[in-house]
Amino acid sequence: MAVFQNRSDAGRVLARMLARYRGPGVVVLGLPRGGIPVAYEVALALNAPLDALPVRKLGAPRNSELAFGAIAPGVTIVNRGTTRWLGISEEEIARVIAGERIELHRREMMYWGGRGFPRVAGKTVILVDDGLATGATAEAAIASLREHRPLLIVFAAPVGSSAIVASVRSKADEVICAEEPEVLHAVGQAYQDFTQTSDQEVLDCLNGARAGQSAAREEEPV
Repeated sequence: MAVFQNRSDAGRVLARMLARYRGPGVVVLGLPRGGIPVAYEVALALNAPLDALPVRKLGAPRNSELAFGAIAPGVTIVNRGTTRWLGISEEEIARVIAGERIELHRREMMYWGGRGFPRVAGKTVILVDDGLATGATAEAAIASLREHRPLLIVFAAPVGSSAIVASVRSKADEVICAEEPEVLHAVGQAYQDFTQTSDQEVLDCLNGARAGQSAAREEEPV
């Protein structure tokens, strides 16, 4: 089913779909780590600032790929129906959350560099990931973002199953998705190259976008 060569290719596809948002008052936030290279291409095309919004899936103790919720800055979402179905105890839930909070904090410190949550109040925020698998991380990211009073939240992903995209549409102000198959077993199915994104690649994208923004400002006529 591979549709995109890699995350950069997927980002360029999304950027064309988001072209109408090019203009002042727009911020692009990528979900680390895989969403950042996609978001980089979107930010570049829209000439918009790029930052990260760390978020972590809460994986089931005996099957970490199966999410029972997600956490983002200031937000913890647990799907109680899923935890009951999987027989996950309260102690196991607490243990998973505690572990993921440690990693979330590490990523906040690394990607934000002490700046804190990106300034999004009153802005149109384009929230980008490399795909929608369960929708758990998207829901947590949107909820976290709402706390900071953006004008509009547009969630953008290259691929997502039609049911999950519909679910995220009920949370965001708008959802842009390039491919919406009825069945999507794994996001990687849509990519020829779905190599894991490293912390260094995330930092390279963030730093590259900031350098590009600075150069663009210098070229503006006085």
